[in-house]
Amino acid sequence: MNKQSGFTLIELVIVVVILGFLAVTAIPKFLDLTDQAKQANIEGMAGGFATAVSLARAQWEAEARPKDVSGKNTVDYDGSNLILTTEATGIRPGYVVSTVAGGASGDTLDTNFTSANCVDIWQNIFQQPPRLTDAIATLNSDRSMDYLAAKSGSGATTLCHYYLKETLNKDSNGSFADPGVSTITGNSFTYQPANSSVIVYINNN
Repeated sequence: MNKQSGFTLIELVIVVVILGFLAVTAIPKFLDLTDQAKQANIEGMAGGFATAVSLARAQWEAEARPKDVSGKNTVDYDGSNLILTTEATGIRPGYVVSTVAGGASGDTLDTNFTSANCVDIWQNIFQQPPRLTDAIATLNSDRSMDYLAAKSGSGATTLCHYYLKETLNKDSNGSFADPGVSTITGNSFTYQPANSSVIVYINNN
């Protein structure tokens, strides 16, 4: 006669208890990984950005502060002709503002410095920059875009804001909402060309 064997009731109860314990302790940790990845993303980009700005400034200093034909501070940074800030009240010289020579470079952080400068800086200090736009409509229509840029302030208080798309709020239509120049919406970092300050803001939704 063949003897049949199986799990006893007590063994099944023990397995269920162990699985329940694992679910209570492990699942929340896995759910939190997405937020951690988004935070690591923006922190990594901000760190790379700050490093690139510092390297451009260091190269400009090492080359004895070169200027272009119009008298603007400039440096050839890895093949990109960067225009740097011109010293003024509250503005230190030598920090990246654009690659556009001439009157519209925004080197004094006047009205010529716009969100287009923020995009220009991003695209020219990174070797392989993620896709960035300064238009919310483009961010919503072009799925390849990863970041949104905006500009606030003027003169010494000028800031470039860089937002990670996936952390922005969505409107009632499911489209990404324009954060304006908020630092309490989404994960972002700011760049202050007047002094090279880079600050990260984490607002996981």
